[in-house]
Amino acid sequence: MKLFKKAVKVIFILLILLVAGAWIFSRTLHPTYNGELELMNISDKVTVYYDEVGVPHINAENQQDAYVALGYVHAQDRLWQMELIRRISAGRLAELFGKDLVRTDKFFSGLGIEEAAEKTIENLDKKSNAYKLTEAYLNGINQFIREGTTPLEFHLIGLEKEEYTVKDIYNVFGYMAFSFAVAHKTDPMLTEVKEKLGDAYFNELVGAEFQNLTLIKNEKNPELKADFAASMNVLLEKLPISPFIGSNSWVIGADKTKNGKVIFANDPHIGFSQPSVWYQNHIKTPDYEMYGFNLALTPFPLLGHNKNYAYGLTMFENDDVDFYYEKNNPNNSLEYKTPNGFQQYKLIDKLIKVKGEVDTTYQVKVSKHGPIMNGLIDFIDDERPIAMQWIYTKLNNQLLEVGYDISHAQNLSEFKVGASKLHAPGLNIMYGDSKSNIAWFASGKLYKYRDSLYTKTILDGASGKDEIVEYLDFEENPQAINPSLNYVYSANNQPDSIAGKLYPGYYLAENRARRIVDLLAPKNDWTKEEVATMLYDVVSPSAPDVIASFTNSLDLENVSASERKAIDILKKWNGYYGKDEVAPVIYNRFVYEFQKNTFKDEMGKAYSQFVNTPFVEKVLPVQAAKENSVWWDDVSTKDKIETKQEIISKSFTNTFKFLQNQLGENVEDWKWNRVASVEYEHAIGKAGGLLRSFFNVGPFKTNGGDQVINNQIFSIDSTGVYKITAGPSTRRVVDFSDVDNSLAILPTGQSGNVFSEHYKDQAQKYVDGEFVKMKINQKEIEQSENKLVFFPKK
Repeated sequence: MKLFKKAVKVIFILLILLVAGAWIFSRTLHPTYNGELELMNISDKVTVYYDEVGVPHINAENQQDAYVALGYVHAQDRLWQMELIRRISAGRLAELFGKDLVRTDKFFSGLGIEEAAEKTIENLDKKSNAYKLTEAYLNGINQFIREGTTPLEFHLIGLEKEEYTVKDIYNVFGYMAFSFAVAHKTDPMLTEVKEKLGDAYFNELVGAEFQNLTLIKNEKNPELKADFAASMNVLLEKLPISPFIGSNSWVIGADKTKNGKVIFANDPHIGFSQPSVWYQNHIKTPDYEMYGFNLALTPFPLLGHNKNYAYGLTMFENDDVDFYYEKNNPNNSLEYKTPNGFQQYKLIDKLIKVKGEVDTTYQVKVSKHGPIMNGLIDFIDDERPIAMQWIYTKLNNQLLEVGYDISHAQNLSEFKVGASKLHAPGLNIMYGDSKSNIAWFASGKLYKYRDSLYTKTILDGASGKDEIVEYLDFEENPQAINPSLNYVYSANNQPDSIAGKLYPGYYLAENRARRIVDLLAPKNDWTKEEVATMLYDVVSPSAPDVIASFTNSLDLENVSASERKAIDILKKWNGYYGKDEVAPVIYNRFVYEFQKNTFKDEMGKAYSQFVNTPFVEKVLPVQAAKENSVWWDDVSTKDKIETKQEIISKSFTNTFKFLQNQLGENVEDWKWNRVASVEYEHAIGKAGGLLRSFFNVGPFKTNGGDQVINNQIFSIDSTGVYKITAGPSTRRVVDFSDVDNSLAILPTGQSGNVFSEHYKDQAQKYVDGEFVKMKINQKEIEQSENKLVFFPKK
């Protein structure tokens, strides 16, 4: 018995020591927000004030010193995030996460981002301010790597820290430019529809007008596979860093505001993750000031403001990726056909290191158009070589200069010069200033093909007829400076004609753009508070139109009392996605059933990929409004041609039965907050269990739905549960009548260090539609409780 008691006592003491040791170790991992440190490569003292949400306000005597400090403080809060994002384009994720990421590494490393970066870096002006400040920023990051604490994530996966170079920054640019791969999901799928189902099905999807519609059974009933799109979804789902998706921005002219000054608003939509995408920081020197939002491992902010001007962005959604079928030489698979005879593929050998496994090698074939996708995506079931032509890797890259120019402009003209240098990704760059100028620039290198060419299917690479014939001058890009409307806006919508035609792209449905205009146009006394409220708006103007198309085709004579109640709720709904609303639950399930019953029979395996593209959101209201369509017919019923009314009635019946089983008999209990939620996942928290609760933030119930201003993006699938995966990566409001009190919010917090008090301190405010102040008043900043002072290392 005594021996047992001694053993219990020893175990108890060991547990106490273990817990104490873990606590002491964790304390060493906390970021340093207070005190004094020495830094190399600074010439004078730099003071960093941390405000109550952890934003560093960097005060320095010169920009060189400020950017060294920025690199250091950015790394101590976000080094893990930097490490992940630099590895994507380089194909180095499998080094961290093992063989499951080999396919993703193979795809990204084969796109040519690294090769394009090397060529760009060779030609950079090493004496330019942009380059010098980039080197200073990297210097600060690398000093933290050498001297600062190692993040917990590095310990957990056994990762050694590596210093960073300019090439890593360009790898980040490359991933940003790749965006959300919508062309990769859409173009091959539309090609299959055209080749296997025929022009009638294809023309309806792409919006072409045709007459003399004949409802004839598709006797061949070929199988659409959508291997390319399916593979892209598999690859991208495994990424530990979020893709760019959409965004809202509007800038209200002085004549439409109560205080007679410009008000700027922006909320870029990006996949949710933990930590948040943007790192806020405020730099102030005798000759420069900018409150910016930086991506991990980027020295210059893509969103920012000072007392003179504000800028931000949304995705342009222009088409800057094209696919080509190449024709191999039948006698030599290393050659492909061109108008001038056969030409050799360029061959690039690649190595992928795999954690816990033998390294793997592969070879990239590159034609004059770009890399051959068949070799990069394992599941493409097409013997024809498919090459990807991407403007990002095809043309000169000036993204470093773009970032520097737009964050250092002295006026609108200088800002426009910076915006004009962007070649890819296409961005709507928004601008407003204290002198009452407002502007919108659709930036990106645009180009033309022959007039009759439809570029959202795979083009002919061998004939020479499907090549770019002209690059457009930036002055032909869509843009507006001080328009008569007294506002500019962007919600990823189709812009007006460019060079005499609508420019091809993957523009999103009109919902958000329409709502923005509906709210902005009639009002001429906007305030900062009203704009902040508008950023949290959750009304879909197009949902009631779709509902009207649905309910007009329903037979209301043969429905139960509960079914009629559900229909009445839908009819009365104004599109408001509130937490306690019932209509969004019925509507989204109805949409799921409608799309499945309309398209799945013809599309087969391709259907699940079709409904995972933004393309389907544009198809939905158009298809719902049609009386006649080849898609209404269910090709699996051999002796019958279905009508719209039959498809809609079947869809509603299925909707009602499903929701009764999921949520109960009482229709009034089918509330949106029972099926929709958001959780911000950390790359390691995805593993689940204790790691999930430790690293992830959430889940939360939230207002909002897909394609409303407060865009909460989710997949509509068979589950009837809507896990929100993307949305506003920040919300910002800058009012030039009160710049010192401009507003912003992040989805979780400023720090990516799980031990920081700022890891998730904004999360509840964000889901509740609240904001915190973006401080630029020096006296107020100097009252901060936390102050970190850097001195030159002797």
